[in-house]
Amino acid sequence: MYLKIFEENNDVDLSSTLLLERLKGLHPKSIDLSLDRIKRLLASLGHPERRLPPVVHIAGTNGKGSQIAFLRAIAESLGKRVHVYTSPHLVKFHERIVLAGPSGSAPIAEDRLADCLLRAEAANGGKLITLFEITTAAAFLAFAETPADLLLLETGLGGRLDATNVVDKPLATAITPISIDHVAFLGDTLALIAGEKAGILKAEVPCVVGRQEPEALKVLEARAAKIGAPLHIFRRDFDAFERGGKLIFQTAAQQIELPLPRLHGRHQIDNAGAAIATANIMFGSESTNEALERGLTQAVWPARLERLPPGALYNYVREGSEIWLDGGHNPGGAQAIARALAEMRQQQPGPVHLIWGMMETKDAQAVIAPFKGLVDRIYTVPIPGEPNAFSASSLMKIAANEGFKAAMTSGVRHALLQSRTASSRPKRVLICGSLYLAGHVLKLHGG
Repeated sequence: MYLKIFEENNDVDLSSTLLLERLKGLHPKSIDLSLDRIKRLLASLGHPERRLPPVVHIAGTNGKGSQIAFLRAIAESLGKRVHVYTSPHLVKFHERIVLAGPSGSAPIAEDRLADCLLRAEAANGGKLITLFEITTAAAFLAFAETPADLLLLETGLGGRLDATNVVDKPLATAITPISIDHVAFLGDTLALIAGEKAGILKAEVPCVVGRQEPEALKVLEARAAKIGAPLHIFRRDFDAFERGGKLIFQTAAQQIELPLPRLHGRHQIDNAGAAIATANIMFGSESTNEALERGLTQAVWPARLERLPPGALYNYVREGSEIWLDGGHNPGGAQAIARALAEMRQQQPGPVHLIWGMMETKDAQAVIAPFKGLVDRIYTVPIPGEPNAFSASSLMKIAANEGFKAAMTSGVRHALLQSRTASSRPKRVLICGSLYLAGHVLKLHGG
């Protein structure tokens, strides 16, 4: 529709990859939290943020993507057309912008992405702006111009000054578990970080609050009371737990029994419970048990404790081995993965090897510590194409200092081969530490 505007200019490159590289140069910093630049650009584009379908705005440290996956599956099981905005991507940038369509939601098409990026670039006029801000503006263009019943909108970083926090009156908000992460931008205490996440709360807009530490919950409750935002709090207003191989969701008014979530790990029961609570707010009586059941069992969210299906990487492990992948990169995420790994090992004993790569901006020691007593060996890897990643040798020293048997390797395939030769038994191999590493693994695996 809009692409033809640019077709007459043969000097314009319509490749989204090259466009994104060009847009990176508009700001010297990758992160610079502010709402002024995004508001200016959205005004120049005719305020697409005011023409979005009803929005559910989601912030938090861990579980945002999983909760969105459950909400999307529940909504689509009700026949709703759903847009989704998440970050970062794993393999292709297009994954961040999912558009509703006649046969279901799908990542934005290349020509549409290039079109929206070009229009955002033209409206920006070369002014200072971050890549996340200008791509968020482009996403809002696509969402505003494509019919849908719902937009699931994930914050990129924090909440108060995040570029997504320009929607004045969302249908609902949600805050997933908060833990220490991005301390250079959000603060080094739970209270400070929670204050930034609480910035998405809006007056008279209900917010579903997932499991929280008391320090974080106190901040959220204080902000909600100040502005008049009704909270629906885990373990106070709703609960979710496993009993007899089923997920039990309950409030003061109801208790329902559902299948366990498709996504692995006990933490996904909490995420599913928060998604159900949010769906009940969004859809009311439409939110039937059948729709919830389909949502829990059909949700897909790659690289979140995902057991890789048959593919290229199984050529590097012994027959009967399992390869698992998770992009968790902060202490809270690592604790959740470690609990799930402990349950797996209890149900099916056997050697567990961990392949580990991380970005230098993360607390590597705090991430690896929860795996003590759970893994037999650690193989450290660099993350290709990421200059700010830990070297394999640095991670090996950190792991060794924590008491692990550790060896550095040149990459994931080398690590899998090293794991294979360590013993003749099949193993459970977990690759973790970074979403950037997870994306690289998916490329290697062919998915």
